[in-house]
Amino acid sequence: MCFISFFFLFMFSFFFFFLGLFFIMNSLIIMIEWEIISLNSNMMVMTILFDWISLFFMSFVLLISSVVIMYSKSYMSSEMNLNRFIILVLLFVLSMMLLIISPNMISILLGWDGLGLISYCLVIYYQNIKSYNAGMLTALSNRIGDVFILMVIAWMMNYGSWNYIFYLEFMKIDIYMKYIMFLIVIAAMTKSAQIPFSSWLPAAMAAPTPVSALVHSSTLVTAGVYLLIRFNNLLVDSMIFKILLMISGMTMFMSGMAANFEFDLKKIIALSTLSQLGLMMSILSMGYPELAFFHLMTHATFKALLFMCAGVLIHLMNDMQDIRFMGGINNFIPLTSLCLNISNLALCGIPFLAGFYSKDLILEMSCLSNLNLMVFFLYYMSTGLTMSYTMRLLFYLMINDLNLISVYNLFDEDYIMLKSMFILLIMSVISGSFLSWLIFFKPYMIYLSLNMKLMIIYVSILGIMLGYLISNMKIYSLNKSLNFYKIFMFFSNMWFMPSLSTFGLNYYYLVFSQKMIKNIDFGWNELFGAQGLYFNLVYYSKMNYFFQMNNIKIFLFMFVLWMIIYYLMFIMF
Repeated sequence: MCFISFFFLFMFSFFFFFLGLFFIMNSLIIMIEWEIISLNSNMMVMTILFDWISLFFMSFVLLISSVVIMYSKSYMSSEMNLNRFIILVLLFVLSMMLLIISPNMISILLGWDGLGLISYCLVIYYQNIKSYNAGMLTALSNRIGDVFILMVIAWMMNYGSWNYIFYLEFMKIDIYMKYIMFLIVIAAMTKSAQIPFSSWLPAAMAAPTPVSALVHSSTLVTAGVYLLIRFNNLLVDSMIFKILLMISGMTMFMSGMAANFEFDLKKIIALSTLSQLGLMMSILSMGYPELAFFHLMTHATFKALLFMCAGVLIHLMNDMQDIRFMGGINNFIPLTSLCLNISNLALCGIPFLAGFYSKDLILEMSCLSNLNLMVFFLYYMSTGLTMSYTMRLLFYLMINDLNLISVYNLFDEDYIMLKSMFILLIMSVISGSFLSWLIFFKPYMIYLSLNMKLMIIYVSILGIMLGYLISNMKIYSLNKSLNFYKIFMFFSNMWFMPSLSTFGLNYYYLVFSQKMIKNIDFGWNELFGAQGLYFNLVYYSKMNYFFQMNNIKIFLFMFVLWMIIYYLMFIMF
């Protein structure tokens, strides 16, 4: 089943890519309406939108999902129900396809809700307490977005149709569209894990690594960005986008700081995904949807590769995810190390790899835009932090000594995994250049001063130095009473956001429910409710039984008692 799924998804990926090329060359947009049922002039219509954005995005999603399914054949080989896992992944991809090609809010909701539901099934796949908690946090965080989409559907009843694509241009000044704008942005923020909804994204790492490679590169987390790209005409130059620019900048900065203090390999990569999502959201907020889409697709290739390399490493390390136990892996598994290094360098934006073309363009456009100092600082600081945590990761994985058990054999001979990783390795090198040629017919002409042009290099060098220092400093053995430890805890816990979104919300409800159980259920309800009634009935039935069983004895006793009472009353009166 793995091979069949891989083959068909791979073929469809190529088909959609060349179809997208045809559409972009001829500036085509095709809208198909399929009337499912018609009853008394009420029509139930499924609408499908094909343009170069949807076709290219579908091509990349299908390519990554095909590679991930092939990779799963080896990674999940010990799984008893491998077919069930593959079916879940295919359903996940199908939900994403439905979301991509829908210009209709109802079918968007189907895809949107399908992503949330199936992501829950995949996050709890390993079935332990940690997975259940992570799955519930993921599902409930995404549920907020589902509710806002439902509210958008309710508001759009004012217009007589749910095909939002018709209303984006000429309904901008309508007050109801302002409500819809707000609801759409909040829904996109929940799906793309912007502050304050960020805590579910690292928690979703409880899923199997192939799922993480799919979810955190091109499907679940990018759904919010894609929705805002579609609604961009409505939202551009609005106050909501200015607020989103600030929030996404803070998300970038926060996740970059947290990744520098994290030791879990998968969580470091998840936090880097969060940082890149903040970058996409921020450039989208500035009114450059093509740039956001360009970075969305280039990021998908090297982030999926990064997760797959991490999966191989975790697989070989006896399911160990702590980077402090790893080290010197380039001596044992050179091909996986090659893929890991290239994907990491692409993430940093090293020239002529995939990430460079989009990140460099985004940062230069931010220099050219009319931004305040705070947003400018967040952009460049986050870029430096990306270099920092990448350097730290490479230091722990490549340069340090192996800290696992002494007699241990790492081997790099799982050819199914390697073949699937090499497909994405090629994409991580070439996708940036050919997408920049395709999407931007006329190149952006960016005129900056020399120092502004070299600003990215300055920040990158500072980030590399910071990463080296963090890797070498023994800050973790410092006395816990130091203020530094408090700062370390603050940054490593994502500004305490997981605590606020789970423990902070749950604590008072749990304490209140404990008091309710103690005082009501086990207290007054026990006394006056079912148990109290039961004990009273038992007591009276025992008394009744006692009288029935001892009736002659009781009769004689009562007779004597009455005679005594009668005699006493006779004497007294």
